[in-house]
Amino acid sequence: MTQHITLDINGILKQLPHRYPFLLVDRVLECIKGVSIRALKNVTYNEPFFPGHFPHRPVMPGVMIIEALAQTAGILAFVSADVVPHDDTRFYFVGIDKARFRRPVEPGDQLLLTASFERKMRGIWKFSVAAYVGEIEVVSAGLMVAPETKGQGAE
Repeated sequence: MTQHITLDINGILKQLPHRYPFLLVDRVLECIKGVSIRALKNVTYNEPFFPGHFPHRPVMPGVMIIEALAQTAGILAFVSADVVPHDDTRFYFVGIDKARFRRPVEPGDQLLLTASFERKMRGIWKFSVAAYVGEIEVVSAGLMVAPETKGQGAE
């Protein structure tokens, strides 16, 4: 039987090195080791980027959505590798393919962040990711992450 994992903010803080204002995952709804993850990001007007990013019509920067998706994929990578991160452990974002931005994300939206494991080759983990607001896909991409090996950069 496949174990479904959920994480509240305390569990996420144990899985990711990111902290405010750069932690962009609020809750993990479901994580299936080696398969997929579904997580949430609640988008509020209090986000530090809104005052400077289209102040008269605040829009979440696309790169921040991609970062939220990368953090979501990072949680899946740590869980899949049976690794509880510590000061010497990192998965680095090393590539992006076919990013598509379909609709602006605004304060009040709730992003459903998804990542599916595709493959692992030569230390690079590849994921298919997408973000949704309700039923509408707002961003999709292929992301690659790589673990840091002690004393070296990404493999």
